[in-house]
Amino acid sequence: MKNTLKKLIPYAFVGVISGATTFGAINYFNGNAEDSDYSYFAPKTNDAKFASFNMSGVGEDFVKASKMTVPAVVSIKNYSNKTAGRSEQDMFDLFFGNPFGNNQPKQQQQQPPKDMPTGMGSGVIISPDGYIISNNHVIAGASKLEVVLSNKKSYVANLVGTDPTTDIALLKIEEKGLPYLNFANSDNVEVGQWVLAVGNPMGLNSTVTAGIVSAKGRSIDLLSQQSRTPIESFIQTDAAINPGNSGGALVNPNGELIGINSAISSKTGYYEGYGFAVPANLARKVVEDIKKFGLVQRGFLGVMPLDLSDQRQVTAYNRERKTNIKTGEGVYLTGVSAKGGAEDAGLRSGDIITKVDNTVVSSYYDLSFAVGSKRPGDKVAVTYLRNGKEDMVNVTLKDQNGGTSTRSKADLSVAEKIGSDFEPLSDKFKTDYGLTSGVIAKNVVEGLEMSKIGIVDNYIVMEVNGKPVNSQKDVEKILQGYNGNVQVKYVDEYGRITTRGFKMP
Repeated sequence: MKNTLKKLIPYAFVGVISGATTFGAINYFNGNAEDSDYSYFAPKTNDAKFASFNMSGVGEDFVKASKMTVPAVVSIKNYSNKTAGRSEQDMFDLFFGNPFGNNQPKQQQQQPPKDMPTGMGSGVIISPDGYIISNNHVIAGASKLEVVLSNKKSYVANLVGTDPTTDIALLKIEEKGLPYLNFANSDNVEVGQWVLAVGNPMGLNSTVTAGIVSAKGRSIDLLSQQSRTPIESFIQTDAAINPGNSGGALVNPNGELIGINSAISSKTGYYEGYGFAVPANLARKVVEDIKKFGLVQRGFLGVMPLDLSDQRQVTAYNRERKTNIKTGEGVYLTGVSAKGGAEDAGLRSGDIITKVDNTVVSSYYDLSFAVGSKRPGDKVAVTYLRNGKEDMVNVTLKDQNGGTSTRSKADLSVAEKIGSDFEPLSDKFKTDYGLTSGVIAKNVVEGLEMSKIGIVDNYIVMEVNGKPVNSQKDVEKILQGYNGNVQVKYVDEYGRITTRGFKMP
């Protein structure tokens, strides 16, 4: 026994010396972490025990949630016929930086081969018959959408509908008996609770990361890039989210869907600890509308809002109007729409909205979320301040055309269907540039027909189906009731004339 111990003493001594050397090296590299690409650290003993104590209670839940979620999360490949131009801005770039992993300006990059996707993201199966929810920016501009399941089985997906205001899209593949996730009530999500993010980041299929809910009701002024009336009330998480996660699942430890991962806040385009997901309640309302009506039914108060929490907005308004409005919480009404729900209920300029139903309105985004998640005809209780006195009225919401009933695709105008308004060109402009006809494309909606064929704001549309157009009425007259293939002749910012087509929706 003594001989055995004597033999082990040198090894033990070496082990102690090695451990001390390693600990010293760790501390050395920690001290120089700012000069290195990777920082190494040794947690304190108490910290290690604390972390172990916390994780032991949720480890099994993570395994169960992962097993439930991974089969229901898919990879989405976006194939686009667009050619990159300086005026085009890929929504992947807006949300995540370049999806192909370099920082080269887009107009200097070579286009991917035709059999290669121009963008990749994720999606979540939400019914056994193949309905899949994802982000609008994942499918934007696609001429073909391929869905790949976690078992590598591939399908060509049909785009059922999109909603740029919430960055949600609904797809459908023809299959039955698919694994799927149930929506949870995202109103019950608590800051600090554990969550898992599941998706396909960086081409790494079926990746699961864990974190907590960092904040709720977060606005990052991102969706204004693709919508004039965005709804932002993101769930913020520190679960690792990277390019390719977009459209994937944010789930609780029960494997229930609490959000659709959409964006990150990052200086590099990659994970820095700040991820954002569309709340499940809002996403569910959007897909239910798309499935039932073919488009999203959104209610409006009919007000011109000023966000009192935004000092820049308030300062600019005071400077322009020679007023002295104070910053704070709430939404100041600079005006109300004629015959809108707000005017009908007695709201007027100068009122400050502080609450809608049970939602406290601290900013414009609180208001847009509380109202935008409702449908035309719904009633909301609006609490407001007038001359410092609080009051409350019930407002019946209307759509943008002043109606209180739901609409189907058949009720849409031509401009709404193809995703663009049109303004006439001046005679002087036509003379200067040698044009005999043309209208200017305005408010082009990313993901709809005009955008799909490469048209962006301020492009000039010369002809539709071979007929010259000089006003929006001309476009409406040509396409009203038409359900065939549409040919559009247009001029881009370089003066190039292009003719491309789409099937009238």
